[in-house]
Amino acid sequence: MSKARPKRLGFGIAIALVCALVLAGCSVGPDYKRPSSGPLPAEWKAGSPWKVGQPRDAEIKQSFWEVFNDPVLTGLELEATTNSPDLRAAFERVEQSRAIARISRADLFPGLSFDPNGNRTRYSPSRTAQPNSLVLGYTGNDFVLPLDLSYEVDLWGRVRRSFRAAREQAQASAAAYQTVLLSLQADVAQTYFMIRSIDLDRYVVAKTIELRKKNLSLVESLHHGGADSQLDVDQAETELASAQADFVGLDLSRAQLENALGTLCGQTASSFSLADTERIYQPPTIPVGLPADLLERRPDVAQAERTMAAANEGIGVAKAAYFPSIQLTGTAGTESVNLQDLFTWENRIWSIGPNITLPLFEGGRIRAGVQSARAAYLEAVAQYRSQVLVAFHEVEDGLIGLRLLGDQFEAQMRAVDFAKKAADQSRLRYKEGLASYIEVVIADRTELDTEVTAYQLNGQRMVTTVLLIKALGGGWKADNPMMTNGIAPLEKTR
Repeated sequence: MSKARPKRLGFGIAIALVCALVLAGCSVGPDYKRPSSGPLPAEWKAGSPWKVGQPRDAEIKQSFWEVFNDPVLTGLELEATTNSPDLRAAFERVEQSRAIARISRADLFPGLSFDPNGNRTRYSPSRTAQPNSLVLGYTGNDFVLPLDLSYEVDLWGRVRRSFRAAREQAQASAAAYQTVLLSLQADVAQTYFMIRSIDLDRYVVAKTIELRKKNLSLVESLHHGGADSQLDVDQAETELASAQADFVGLDLSRAQLENALGTLCGQTASSFSLADTERIYQPPTIPVGLPADLLERRPDVAQAERTMAAANEGIGVAKAAYFPSIQLTGTAGTESVNLQDLFTWENRIWSIGPNITLPLFEGGRIRAGVQSARAAYLEAVAQYRSQVLVAFHEVEDGLIGLRLLGDQFEAQMRAVDFAKKAADQSRLRYKEGLASYIEVVIADRTELDTEVTAYQLNGQRMVTTVLLIKALGGGWKADNPMMTNGIAPLEKTR
């Protein structure tokens, strides 16, 4: 007979748990449906086709910098990805959000705890008791070995929606990590190409300094021979000093950008250096139809969408507060005043039953909570649509910027060719006595300005290319047959 009782007890607990699981099948609050992102364009201004995308931010991104075919840039990108403290902090935020989701998931299951306790108590003979009853003072023991079971019956979906909200937030955090990673990689590439643009400017100004030194020697020799005035000598000195000042200013700008690049790579500014180069970079060709993948690749859009989904679950959590909360509790164990009898079957104890909490008057607290949750969801929707608009804006900027900067660069390079010819002619005319030195000065300044502007424009093209790649969520496939890339020595472009 004693063996049948624990079976009946265990069977009763099992039946109670099964009933709880069956009851926990409904939930209040709206089911999530992704809202529209607002009015969408039929095509890009730049003429590229467009299509509606589905987020695919979880796909492995390519190393977009490889399209530039620069081993130095590749090394810097890998160094930044490995050493950046900001990226490490973003990664740990992902780990935190995933742990929070696991904490919420634990509420889906019953909780079981073991809480043994024992005490020896002295009771006073003068303690409160029923009138005319005999009260004696005595000392007694009490030893208990209980197993406590608790489980919230999720009738209204509060626990499930809380877990789904935490899970969506974890996915949003993972997308935020991808955003930080992509921003870091793009910042490294932008800073790198800005430095390379300054390297070309320094190369041009250095050549100009050497040329103006020769001009000064020529003017001084003509002045000593009586064929030129002191004014021309002073003008030549001025032009030389101006070019030298420009070179120092470029050195300052390069040093500051180099320090910034070192910080991005996780190094101290004092220990980081980047050798200069005289190479000019040609932006890769954008494949036709590439912008169609915009919403499928951008992690910031995916982050906004997952945040919106989490906020939607919050509405259900808030609405569940209107309904009763049912907590199943159970205890099983043994209790005895003698420690040696604690494990005796006759000293067993158990209890099982529900605790029901029903809100009757909350002073508008629950209604305000639902309104707050609904407003948070609508805020997330607005932020999602705003992020989509930002995405379109950034891609349009990149596409139109690359096209117009390319046209401007080509026109500027034609201006460089004509300015060089004009400068050569003015120097020849000056040597033959057919022109004043001021004509040489003007032509020389024009040549320098047009050439520096041309290389600055090319630097803007490279930076714009990086920004477009970032706007597209990390670039495109490197094996695309429509994509080309070239790096040419500076002298071949002159």
